[in-house]
Amino acid sequence: MSLQLALNSSIGVFEIDAQARLIQVNSAWCQLAAIRLEAVEDNDFFLLIHSDDRPGVLNQWQQMMQSHQPFCTRFRLLRDANEPLWVIGQFIPQCQANGDFVSTRGTLVETPSILSTSVSAITLKSLSQPIDWERQVLEAVHKIRRTLNLRQILNTTTTEAYRLIQVDRALIFRFEPTWNGTVLTEIVNPEWKSILNCMISDPCFARADVDFYQGGYPRATADIHESNYLTQCYIELLDKFQVKAVLSAPILQEGQLWGLLILHQCSHPREWQAWEIDAVYHLAQHVGVAVYQHEQMQQLQRANADLERQVQRSNAQLKLALEFEATLKRIADRVRDSLDENQILETAVRELAISAGVSNCNASLYDLDTRTSTVCYEHTTSLEPVQGRIVMMDNFPEGYAQLLRGQYFQFCSLLPNPKRGRVAMLACPIVDDQGVLGDLWLISQEYRAFNEQDIRLVEQVANQCAIAIRQARLYQASQAQVKELEKLNCLKDDFLSTVSHELRTPISNIKMATQMLELSLQRQGLFSNPDSNPISRYFRILNDECHRETRLINDLLDLSRLEVAEDILNLSSVDLIEWLPHLIAPFVERARDHQQTLELNLQPDLPLLTTDVSRLERILNELLNNACKYTPANEVIRLAAEANATQIYLSISNSGVEISPQELERIFDKFYRIPSKDPWKHGGTGLGLALVKRLAETLGGNVQAQSGRDRTSFVVEIPLVAPEPHVKPSATNS
Repeated sequence: MSLQLALNSSIGVFEIDAQARLIQVNSAWCQLAAIRLEAVEDNDFFLLIHSDDRPGVLNQWQQMMQSHQPFCTRFRLLRDANEPLWVIGQFIPQCQANGDFVSTRGTLVETPSILSTSVSAITLKSLSQPIDWERQVLEAVHKIRRTLNLRQILNTTTTEAYRLIQVDRALIFRFEPTWNGTVLTEIVNPEWKSILNCMISDPCFARADVDFYQGGYPRATADIHESNYLTQCYIELLDKFQVKAVLSAPILQEGQLWGLLILHQCSHPREWQAWEIDAVYHLAQHVGVAVYQHEQMQQLQRANADLERQVQRSNAQLKLALEFEATLKRIADRVRDSLDENQILETAVRELAISAGVSNCNASLYDLDTRTSTVCYEHTTSLEPVQGRIVMMDNFPEGYAQLLRGQYFQFCSLLPNPKRGRVAMLACPIVDDQGVLGDLWLISQEYRAFNEQDIRLVEQVANQCAIAIRQARLYQASQAQVKELEKLNCLKDDFLSTVSHELRTPISNIKMATQMLELSLQRQGLFSNPDSNPISRYFRILNDECHRETRLINDLLDLSRLEVAEDILNLSSVDLIEWLPHLIAPFVERARDHQQTLELNLQPDLPLLTTDVSRLERILNELLNNACKYTPANEVIRLAAEANATQIYLSISNSGVEISPQELERIFDKFYRIPSKDPWKHGGTGLGLALVKRLAETLGGNVQAQSGRDRTSFVVEIPLVAPEPHVKPSATNS
């Protein structure tokens, strides 16, 4: 039906845009909503829906905009001061040729308020119905609920649905876990063939329909060949059963889809009316309840029988279980107490032999490269010892193949062994998630069969052995790695210290020779015009490089001392308000030469700081030096200090520079320098920030780097009083 024709219909017709604003409605819609026609435009459609129903309808509408599939649902319409009105609304998406959603057109029809559930895919052209259909549904429900016999419940349901709705076939379909299923009951017009007890398979059902029915929605299709939402698989199946129109409602049990109540119209297509869908849905709901009660009764009867048997077994098993748990805990505690592999196996075989009451128990470890098993430990009371024996796995391939797969086995020797005689044996692998490590063997008299409890005990002990052995090996490996790393670290520190010491003497000599050369050249007048004299330029390069190498060597030696030696602090008290201006004085002139601005911001009431002043001075000098080196011209460097009850925070920040998150992660690493971040080409060693971090840690604090929005900050946090364990008393300074 076109929109223009629909607007003249006696059914409420509406259109809303993608923001749910009303575009146009007809007079029948206005009567339902109790709104004047001229007041409708731009109203939010969903604000006219009862607040209890609004989330569900809104959710279905949003899903429709994504799937472009129409839907139908039942809800209450708010009507100013009047009572809310129950209506059935049909929502049909309107899309452009390219598939873009444009608007929603739909219809509203008043519906009785006996049922308050959503429906789907219904044609609402007519609502003619029996006056007493609600009474007939209630009578059918009473009949269904009179019995707990499943067969009677299902037969009564199909009979009542067939009689009430007047269809060609009514049936109940029960699902299997694969979503195939069987027609359990059926009432069918003699003109059409019966499908009772048919096994039905729809390969598309799980993908296309399970979620829909699981949501509790019924589905009505007036003509299966005109439907936009039925899968081709289902259409072919319905054609096979001569079906033209179908109405189905889910039977849910504890929220899970148990089956479907299905009505077929085989003679011709049929437009299902609202009351028919409500009636079928209501019947399906009560069938679900009745099926649930039937299942509960069946379960209760089975549970009573099972409980009777369990009570008889429980008392006998309880003592065994307690003994088993106590034994296992005792063995596990003793096995897991050790990180020595030999002691683990020795403890396991001794405790297991005593607990299981066997004449021999031994533990072996595997060498999978040579395919051998070596008996490492054994506990025996009467049999000849086999400890230390090496067994070739290929001599007993059927047994070791099973053990290597992580499976236990037991057997009794048919022929007497020359040394052991006839015995019963149980073999269990010692296995973890990385593979089989070895095995445990229990040997007893030939007449003994190892029971379930014996096997469980051996398996649990083998598991504990596997965990303990793996932990022991990991511990030994980690200890070896720690020793090797400590050795390498010592070698590295020794190398850096030795190299630094060895370089210091020649650098000192070079520096002294440079100074003497400078005096000699000055006497000869060769420095009279330094800008044009190449000798002066070469000398300046030599002098700068000598200073750079000296700083590198000093930084290396300082780092070596801090990392190797115990930190001993020379504590003194300092007033930061007086001390910091003197500290930054040399950097003020340097910043001015580079067209930079150096600012000092201090909290007015800074308390006295008790720390190693020389180390704090070294930290701030390094950070201020870095700020001057990496700050472009016309930018600001700021040193700020503030404190709380226990900590002092010193922040050095500079604008015009930003460090990426990847570089921030490595900025405190030794020898790491940020590429292309040196506008003044000062160069550096890459050790300054590593030294700052280590010095801050020796003072009981830390240093953090932050960067963003064209600004970089380094925040040093240290305690107002240095930590006690590293204190070396010193005279107090203020």
